[in-house]
Amino acid sequence: MRSIWNGAISFGLVSIPIKLVNATESHSVAFRQIHTEDGGRIRYRKVCELEDKEVTQGEIGKGYEDADGTIIPITEEDLASLPIPTAKTIEIVAFIPAERIDPLQMDAAYYLVANGVPAAKPYTLLREALKRSQRVAIAKFALRGRERLGMLRVVGDAIAMHGLLWPDEIRAADDAAPTTHVTVRDAELDLADALMDTLGEVDLDTLHDDYREAVEELIASKISGAPLEHVPVAEERAGKVIDLMAALENSVRAAQAARGEEAAGGGGEGEAEVKPLPARRARRSVPAAPKEVGGKKSTATKKAAAGKKTAAKKASTSKTTASSSSATKKSAAASKSGTKAKAGAGAGASAKKTASRRRTSA
Repeated sequence: MRSIWNGAISFGLVSIPIKLVNATESHSVAFRQIHTEDGGRIRYRKVCELEDKEVTQGEIGKGYEDADGTIIPITEEDLASLPIPTAKTIEIVAFIPAERIDPLQMDAAYYLVANGVPAAKPYTLLREALKRSQRVAIAKFALRGRERLGMLRVVGDAIAMHGLLWPDEIRAADDAAPTTHVTVRDAELDLADALMDTLGEVDLDTLHDDYREAVEELIASKISGAPLEHVPVAEERAGKVIDLMAALENSVRAAQAARGEEAAGGGGEGEAEVKPLPARRARRSVPAAPKEVGGKKSTATKKAAAGKKTAAKKASTSKTTASSSSATKKSAAASKSGTKAKAGAGAGASAKKTASRRRTSA
């Protein structure tokens, strides 16, 4: 990889010689401007306005245009002599958690390559320190005529640097938000949540540029003279959603069909499978229950039903036992009362006999 900048990383008193190389590359198809009448190339020539003649790249320098139109020449020596420490140094100023970086600030990405054998040890030290701390380094550096902000992080066994926009270069999002007051119902959130779950995740490595491939096929067909195979284009969607709920339900069904799943209600004509939002959130904290297959109840559903039957049976048994116990207590009380009554009657009869004997004897 060709380096675009040579310098060093300043890590406290440690200096790490590095080369800066681009971490990304563009694969887009490049077009040339042509004259539509004859296909001739349209080129731009650099012409000096004072002499009215074309000049070479070596004759071109930098200049600043003042408010009155005066051009003030600025040389590379002028820029190199600026009293800033980042002219040839990536100066690390802080270490922070990566979550502190707003993705809106992300700019171009570079790899920092250790420049020479002596740079390997301090380079590895910085890489491992970043790994262990689970933080990123914030740095300042100068590139292409201006000082920039950067974020250093570990990528594999290398250190990558993302150029960052300065905070005052990020526009506020206030003007981008809708100004009309809108109320979103829970049912709509449930459907949107169901659609997100149905679409699921994606392996980013499987995504590719369909537009670039189509352009390449178009160019190949023009070179070979063979007609380009016509692929029907989907109808353009209306800009206005008439029924948001219906659109969400249709989206869920379409996503389920694309994944080979059957919508609840069967056949794709029924309602999309949607659960209330609180239930869906609670579901994420426990293992998901198996889905119904072929219209049969899942194992989890059968276990739940069996559990309900067992609980009902236990409750019935408990009631029966309580009733039997109550009856037994009543029977015992009645038996005890009868025994006392019999004992009382026997005592009365004995007293009468004794009195009768005493009268006879007298």
